[in-house]
Amino acid sequence: MRPLLIVFVKAPRIGKAKTRLAADIGKTHAWRYYRAMTSTIMRNVTSEKWETVLSITPARFLGRVPAWQSIPQYAQVEGSLSPRLAQAFSPKRPIVVIGSDSPQVTRKDIDLAFRSIRPGNFVFGPADDGGFWLMGAYGPLPATVFEEVRWSTEHTLSDLKGNLKGDIVTLRVLTDVDNLTALRLWKKAD
Repeated sequence: MRPLLIVFVKAPRIGKAKTRLAADIGKTHAWRYYRAMTSTIMRNVTSEKWETVLSITPARFLGRVPAWQSIPQYAQVEGSLSPRLAQAFSPKRPIVVIGSDSPQVTRKDIDLAFRSIRPGNFVFGPADDGGFWLMGAYGPLPATVFEEVRWSTEHTLSDLKGNLKGDIVTLRVLTDVDNLTALRLWKKAD
């Protein structure tokens, strides 16, 4: 069985994705950037070395986004990121999960993450805001790993690491494109 790459995405709806960025540049521009970012990410991370699957919210958009129709999809469970990650890390195999906030991610990043996964260790791609753009592990992981984490804060990665028992491999730091400053950094590097 091939390793599994899961990409968490929101359906590209105006005003529902990239809301913090929308506060800086407007809903329509944020929607356009979100669509561009998800296209860039999918182009940059797809490989025959691993199975790539989209984890979509809301569920009613499964199979309804034309740009994603060729990619296997499943619906994210309801609730915070805790049950969503617990669901993602439930299969027994090497798993890497990324979101759609760091369009700088490359196929090399994903390949390095998979090569770094061993039973009992964890791989993280830290984000410059205190979160992470990638988590990898050999599943299944207990749901308790994802409890008591302050999601979407500067404490997210440290809280999650505090729940883990095992070695941690750290990849390069990337920027979450969540506001105008981060957007400018991404566009400048692009």
